Amino acid sequence: MSFLSGSPSPSDRYQAAAHRAAEAKTYLGAFALSLDFELDDFQREACRSLQEGRGVLVAAPTGAGKTIVGEFAIYLALQRGLKAFYTTPIKALSNQKFSELSAKYGAENVGLLTGDTTINGDAPVVVMTTEVLRNMLYADSETLGDLGFVVMDEVHYLADRFRGAVWEEVIIHLPSEVQVASLSATVSNAEEFGAWLDTVRGDTDVIVSEHRPVPLWQHVMVGREIVDLFAGDTTFDEIAPGSVDDALDSEAPDLSESEEVPEEPAASARQVSAKRSSSAKVRQVVAGPEFEVNPDLLAMARSESRMNLSGRFGHGGRSRRRQDRYRDERQQSEQRSPVRKASRPQVIESLRRQDLLPAITFIFSRAGCDAAVAQCAASGLWLTTEREQQIIAQRVDEASHEIPADDLDVLGFWSWRDGLLRGFAAHHAGMLPTFKEVVEKLFADGLVKAVFATETLALGVNMPARCVVLEKLEKFNGEAHVNITAGEYTQLTGRAGRRGIDVEGHAVVLWQPGTDPAAVAGLASRRTYPLNSSFRPTYNMSINLIAQFGRVRAREILESSFAQFQADRSVVGLARQVRGREESLAGYAKSMECHLGDFTEYAKLRRELSDAENFAARDHQRARKTRVADSLTRLIPGDIISIHGGRLAGHAVVLDVDPNAREPRPSVLTSDNQLRRIGVHDLDGPVSPVTRIRIPKAFNAKVPKSRRDLAASMRHAISEDAPQSRRNSRHEDFGLGARLPDQEQKIADLRRALRSHPCHGCSEREDHARWSERWWKLRKETDGLVRQIQGRTNTIAKTFDRVCDVLSAYGYLETNDAGHVTISTDGQRLRRIYGEKDLLISQAVRRGAINDLDAAELASFASTLVYQAKREDRGLRPKMPSVSLESAVDVVIREWSQLEDTEEHHRLPLTGEPELGLMWPMFKWAKGRHLQEVLNGTDLAAGDFVRWAKQVVDLLDQLAKIPQLDPRLARICRDSIDLVRRGVVAYSTVS
Repeated sequence: MSFLSGSPSPSDRYQAAAHRAAEAKTYLGAFALSLDFELDDFQREACRSLQEGRGVLVAAPTGAGKTIVGEFAIYLALQRGLKAFYTTPIKALSNQKFSELSAKYGAENVGLLTGDTTINGDAPVVVMTTEVLRNMLYADSETLGDLGFVVMDEVHYLADRFRGAVWEEVIIHLPSEVQVASLSATVSNAEEFGAWLDTVRGDTDVIVSEHRPVPLWQHVMVGREIVDLFAGDTTFDEIAPGSVDDALDSEAPDLSESEEVPEEPAASARQVSAKRSSSAKVRQVVAGPEFEVNPDLLAMARSESRMNLSGRFGHGGRSRRRQDRYRDERQQSEQRSPVRKASRPQVIESLRRQDLLPAITFIFSRAGCDAAVAQCAASGLWLTTEREQQIIAQRVDEASHEIPADDLDVLGFWSWRDGLLRGFAAHHAGMLPTFKEVVEKLFADGLVKAVFATETLALGVNMPARCVVLEKLEKFNGEAHVNITAGEYTQLTGRAGRRGIDVEGHAVVLWQPGTDPAAVAGLASRRTYPLNSSFRPTYNMSINLIAQFGRVRAREILESSFAQFQADRSVVGLARQVRGREESLAGYAKSMECHLGDFTEYAKLRRELSDAENFAARDHQRARKTRVADSLTRLIPGDIISIHGGRLAGHAVVLDVDPNAREPRPSVLTSDNQLRRIGVHDLDGPVSPVTRIRIPKAFNAKVPKSRRDLAASMRHAISEDAPQSRRNSRHEDFGLGARLPDQEQKIADLRRALRSHPCHGCSEREDHARWSERWWKLRKETDGLVRQIQGRTNTIAKTFDRVCDVLSAYGYLETNDAGHVTISTDGQRLRRIYGEKDLLISQAVRRGAINDLDAAELASFASTLVYQAKREDRGLRPKMPSVSLESAVDVVIREWSQLEDTEEHHRLPLTGEPELGLMWPMFKWAKGRHLQEVLNGTDLAAGDFVRWAKQVVDLLDQLAKIPQLDPRLARICRDSIDLVRRGVVAYSTVS
């Protein structure tokens, strides 16, 4: 494809007119006429590929209009009398797409399947989450009949380490006659992903566009003033790096036979067509030069740096303790800035003055989003007219009229409604799904002008705005505070600029103390990121593949995954590195030659001596760790211990011990009323009780008064028993006052051999030794690369073999006399259980954990297998609601412990521990209690509870459908579903 500058010739105009006339008679022509806007080039190109019978991968920025390609796939299916499935990564996006398609094609022609919601599932067009389609494929569902097209929205989600593998499973297992339209954010290795799609799906075209139809401007808000990030007039399309492929690894395929195309005046970019070894076609937009950061912002950063530098060295006397001074200086550094930070209401007011509303402000905290709404309300901010308030009130009341009145208070309904009337709202996973849907619709209609959201909103929910604000450029990822990536920045800011409404979009980063404008510019200018597979065989996936294809063919199928495709490609680059290192090793070996003897042998002795001495030191450390662990296992509830050093220094009383834990980590209450778990790494030596107290039966660790009373009892007991406390001292000797005789002897022998070696007397010995160290270091690195090559070859198949070994050990796979692998009765059960704990769930059912449970108890038990508590919420094992549940939990904990040992032995990822934190709330809910009562005493948000309850319903539905399950248990599962699916759990605005 080429573009010519200047006016087209008469022959060109004639050909273009003939082409338009011919296309008008096609499905694409009819589809284009039904739209109220012109198709972009990339949309037309992708639609044409689908019309001609090929699959497509469309990679384009957020808001560019990728979904039009998916809608054309649906249009083609309906015109040809076939079915179309539209898959999404999250239920919220499925619900939204279902509403859009129902309005366009009629409710009778569109269905919805999301695990907990089933509407018109046999319709010609069905919207579903990707997991639902995966389950249908494994179950060989009749719904798959006449399936012609599958649209995979947000296909870049396959990089998600928790759920991404599902996308690859679907792509691999879909019947070959089904055309796949994959819609992705702009990724740097779209060509690589397209080459894989071409391999597994057949002829696939890759359409890549980096052009935003609505220009995006980048800003920084300094105080209440909005300042351009870049000097001059620089938009989104002008700040990309020199090539999208810069992010690719060196082993990525070369774009050979590239043809440069003259510049298009409108796009201000050049387009490159590239040919690949596969039959997929690629159109890639490559961006232009780099741009200068606003010098005013750089000056502001330097001024702030000088201010903090002078503050750091202008204070403090020598009498102050060094660590205290450093702490004070750090706090001072965090606070000192020439900029007075604007409050959240002031930020919204500034945006309103500059006509930048509606806006989405991303705050990486649920509590922060809720606080922002409260702050705006408290400031007296109103963004709506009286007429808009009337419309909002009517819609809110209509959407919530079925929610039980008793639940409105605990749901925070009235403050939520007040915020909406004022024109602002929060949007995060802790909200009731119904509330989020209302916010999305009001915002899309321009009635709500400001939304404070967590990053989950950027996953695909269609909520474009005129402006996007980022409060900070770091977030908590569950383990630590980390900076957001360039890909995340692009995904978040991509919401700015509503096509057909806004002339331009705006991204605003709030200035924080320590902001580096150059770093912000770096995020803004890197718009693409590589798509890396997270695929790995699971128990359910493996047993379903074996059931359908046999073990040999299943192994071959898994080797066709994108993960293996990427691994195989990377081997080429690794092999090239190995060859280069081998040449360097030969040079090092020559440089360390010694005229007195074999220096390689001498260097080996030096390494062996160093290793022996290091091993002796590690042996001492291991002995210390063993003694500490042993002392922790001897503790019982009520023991008071003295912890020396570290962040937990002081006295603590033992509250609970878990005999099933792999490493002892007793729960303790510290003298400052804090609940903590202590492990080997928290102690500098073994501990033993200094005294004991009795823990009252009524003690509740979650109640502050209970903690205070117990801490007071501990302090009293310590003061009463002070002499004993002083007598108890740390054990500094860990049984290794001297090294073991054989270790001492080995070290002495090595030292003697070293001194007697001819090279020991060489005058250039240390020079040779330096070359030897370089040789040895490079040898280790090279051997590591060789192991990587060996490990990446057939890596997915090797993991599959280990998974099969575990399944065989548990009796889920059996080998007959002819050597063929077959599925056992228990294995057939596992085929219908989907989830991260699939094998553990199957084992719990197999061992009779649910046999004695009633419907309410079963709901409570099911929560342990789906709930994932935050790390800080994991605490003591609660008292169970019933004896039957106590027994059931004992069974599942025992099975999990054994499974974890088996997985560790087979070098497989470990199955997560059953979480008990939701058992009581779910039990109360299943017993018919009000939501307020259910959530009392917990840190659960109402939206979180509803989300987990729906996952419990999904699991119970799976259990009810297990083949050959006792009919009595199947009936209890269905009864349990009815108990859970009520009130706010059952209610949804989707119908």
